[in-house]
Amino acid sequence: MAFTTIALLFFLLFLGVSLLVSVPLTGTLVRLRANYNPKGLQLDPEDGVQPHTGPVVGGFFSMMGRVRRLEGWAGLYKGLMPTLFFNTLLAMFSAIFLDTSMSSPRNHGAYNAPATGFVGTLAYSIFLMLVSLPAVIVTYRSITTPHRLPYFKPFYSLRILLTPTERRKPWVLYLTPGLLATELLHVSYYVLGLRTLRHLLLPSLSGSDVPDKEDISATKLIIYFIIALVSTVILCPLEVIATKLAVQRNHASSDFNSVAQEEEGDAEDVVEYAGADEDVIGLRSELDPYLGFTDCFQRIVHEEGWRALYRGWWVTMLFGVFGAFA
Repeated sequence: MAFTTIALLFFLLFLGVSLLVSVPLTGTLVRLRANYNPKGLQLDPEDGVQPHTGPVVGGFFSMMGRVRRLEGWAGLYKGLMPTLFFNTLLAMFSAIFLDTSMSSPRNHGAYNAPATGFVGTLAYSIFLMLVSLPAVIVTYRSITTPHRLPYFKPFYSLRILLTPTERRKPWVLYLTPGLLATELLHVSYYVLGLRTLRHLLLPSLSGSDVPDKEDISATKLIIYFIIALVSTVILCPLEVIATKLAVQRNHASSDFNSVAQEEEGDAEDVVEYAGADEDVIGLRSELDPYLGFTDCFQRIVHEEGWRALYRGWWVTMLFGVFGAFA
């Protein structure tokens, strides 16, 4: 049986080490991509108010240093609890319904589809799609919020992260403009695309057992490695767009008064970090939101330049290559 005490202990050990390393990296990457930094500012035609923009940050490690300076070590581990919950949920689903081992590192991670057949992979992809979208929203917002969220008060944290509209109608999260399409493209390309290609080119790597060297074709391995590298060109922009759409909150109306009324009282008596007088990043004004996947892509290119679509590209490349052979 896939779900045993020993497997559970190995899973907890692996998950703890994984989160210790991955959460600061993910948090830094999310902030780098969510930071709104247009090339030129334009005045609002109605009231002349300039949109709130973020600091100019040189790169990944500059952002990590900025987070450490303004929010301390606790800031680097923002998003820990939703990440822990999401990974545990995926592992439990794989162990219970797909009969995979929880003790195998190859079956851990959002995009590490379990070593199972086509039907199992399809079921995992559908479940991943349903769960990943609200998980991405909650995780990314918990990372980018300037507020200090308690680890063991999920309902209190959700009250800060979600608008009254999103709390009253949770399904609105799936209607976040463009986010569902972006996540669908990302999951489809990674799980159904790359994983299926690996199964065709390198079937020995798709099994649950460690393959022998004689079972792996060097030529096919190089071909797949190159494809995994080139996939960064597609995956990185999708991840940047998903980040910007996920932190964009849903309101009952895009009208200014409605937004102001919904935000009123959401953040009362909320503790902020010591460096709260200086924002770690800047977010695009919710008065002028992205309207969908295509609109977000075009505005990023027009306002921030095409390079913004490839923020943290090398992280996507590393995760993609290592994940492809996991």
